[in-house]
Parts: sequence; structure tokens; C-alpha cells
Amino acid sequence: MKVILLQDVKGVGKKQQIVDVKEGYANNYLIPHRLAVAKSDQSMKVLDKQKADQAEQVRLATEEAKKVAKQLEGITLEFVANCGADGKMFGTISTKQVEEELKLKHNIIIDKRKFISKTAIDRIGYTKLEIELYKGVRGIVNVHVSERK
Repeated sequence: MKVILLQDVKGVGKKQQIVDVKEGYANNYLIPHRLAVAKSDQSMKVLDKQKADQAEQVRLATEEAKKVAKQLEGITLEFVANCGADGKMFGTISTKQVEEELKLKHNIIIDKRKFISKTAIDRIGYTKLEIELYKGVRGIVNVHVSERK
């Protein structure tokens, strides 16, 4: 019996996949537990609509991520840090601080877990941090750290 999976089922298949299973397994387990529906013309129309909606959501999210990446290009975040006599910085600037600065000054909300470069900024000068905004869309934020006088 051919069924369309509504959720991932271990050992059977992934969500929205059409699989061929034994009729008893489909009627006694998959369908009653709302893990699958029987394949029919109506269920295929619903599946096609769901896939089209999902593709549209991905397209919109990608466009939004590209807009944010474009905004990030023109932004340089300024930080001031204490330094020793040799010019070495005390402490670091973390990705959380960069995230908060973007939110406060530029109203751009980015999760700190999206930063590709996980290391904190530990030197005076300019640093570029790469951010994965969405699948395949990356942005770069410039960070300038200056010495506190």
C-alpha cells in the first residue's frame, strides 16, 4: 500500500515522502497514529500544495537574509577596550556583545549561534565576523576595537 508520510518514521522514510508499506502496517499503525495518509488524488494535491508553500517560505526567508546581509556590509561596530602597556587587550569582545550591539544600534536581530567564527575578538583593530544568516546566505559584520585612553 502506498502512503504519504506526515512525519519522519524511523526505518520507513522522511516527512512528505511516498513509501510502499504493508497494508496491515499502514492501516493498524501509521494511519491511526497520524504518521501517514493513504496515497490518493486528493492527498497528492495537498502534498503538492504543502511543497509549494514550503518552497515559497524558503524563497522569502532567503530574500530576507540577503537584505540583512546587504545591511551588514555597511556597518562597522565600534568597541573600546582597556589595554596594557604593550598594547595587548585585556579581556575579549564576545559574539554576544556583537549581537547586542547590532540589536541596540542598528535594530538587526541575529542569534549569536549564527556566527561562523566562534572565537572572541581579542586584539585591537578591525576584525570581520562571518554570520550564516540562512542556508547558503552569509553576511559579514565589521568590528573595530580601539584602545581606551
